[in-house]
Amino acid sequence: MIIYNVSIQLEAGLEEVWESWMKETHIPEVMETGCFMEHKFCKILTENGHEGTTYVVQYHAKCMDDYAEYVRVHGPGLQQKTKEKFGDKYLAFRSLMEAV
Repeated sequence: MIIYNVSIQLEAGLEEVWESWMKETHIPEVMETGCFMEHKFCKILTENGHEGTTYVVQYHAKCMDDYAEYVRVHGPGLQQKTKEKFGDKYLAFRSLMEAV
């Protein structure tokens, strides 16, 4: 299984809007691509030295081809929607993992 991990550092004060938008809009749109089987949406509870909150979304793909399709076909447009909604009020870090 391939795990596409997106960590998001969000400016303080936007948590409620962010969580709602992620649950109601963004994550459903990602899942509707058919590239991922399931997801986990988490908030990091430990302090990490910056003001604001850090969230993590892990999308689970069956294989590398499904992830590659997401990156090639769907990812850029969905990332642009996030940028349009939240501008420079967040930082996203992406990583790719394989379950062993």
